[in-house]
Amino acid sequence: PQIKGRVESIIVRRSPRERARTVAGTVALAGIGLADDRLGQRGESELSTRQVTLIQAEHLPVIAGLARVGPIDPIGLRRNLVVSGINLLALKNAKLKVGAALLEIVGPCQPCSRMEETIGPGGYAAMRGHGGMTARVLVGGPISVGDVVRAEA
Repeated sequence: PQIKGRVESIIVRRSPRERARTVAGTVALAGIGLADDRLGQRGESELSTRQVTLIQAEHLPVIAGLARVGPIDPIGLRRNLVVSGINLLALKNAKLKVGAALLEIVGPCQPCSRMEETIGPGGYAAMRGHGGMTARVLVGGPISVGDVVRAEA
């Protein structure tokens, strides 16, 4: 049986320093990123391996526990897609169907020093190994909260 996950939240921001916000749906743009996110707003082909960032919903309580804080609001973590039910770390270099889009998981999304501001003291260390994954958009298409996430053969 194929392992399937689910999109729990979509988080975008128009510029690097702007506060992120959630949206019910967006469009992944091939070679660029998410239409409502900063890369999609720019609209230029982006060679970055960070066109889309993903984090597992199951890791949020782990990060909170390691940082010794209450529940974590994923908006502050600055990852685009919060997904559940699928082990992202096991999918490095795999193709991932997310809604109608096809992503390629590139590698780990390392936490940045801003996690100390967002989570509190120890936030950076708490996210190490739990920061999610980065991806490229191979095939564009709509992505909505509730969409199925599955690894492609």
